[in-house]
Amino acid sequence: MGDTRWLSAEEMRAWNAFLAASALLNRQLEQQLKDDSGLSHPQYEILVRLSAAPDGELRMTELANGLINSKSGLTYQVTQLEKAGLVRRRTCPTDVRGVYAVLTDAGRRRLEEAAPGHVAAVRAHLIDVLTPEQITAVADGLGEVTARLRALGR
Repeated sequence: MGDTRWLSAEEMRAWNAFLAASALLNRQLEQQLKDDSGLSHPQYEILVRLSAAPDGELRMTELANGLINSKSGLTYQVTQLEKAGLVRRRTCPTDVRGVYAVLTDAGRRRLEEAAPGHVAAVRAHLIDVLTPEQITAVADGLGEVTARLRALGR
């Protein structure tokens, strides 16, 4: 323990602010999506990723990597979306192990209905609270954290 680099008071303040803000923001966004569209936040993000993909489809492994989600967690969420008719799955013709998630027309409509309220909530609870300089600092700082953690490959 003698080699431990303990957090300074300012570093501890930053860490605690990050923990509280991320938990509270996630709670607000989750509730807003549930109330407005019946979607969970992970389900909304799946629909967003699929809508941005060519032909509205992605391999499940690519989708899991992009969402920073486990394959089993993604499978559960896609199953729920599939039951609701918002997503369908298709097998890869060149790789029997490959499965694609495909956005349906109903999924695209649900996303189009959910997006305005979600964006308004993100703006109200995060973007409009910060100055442009703070937004840049958050994006740069958390972007660096994300890049370093992705490089670890875990």
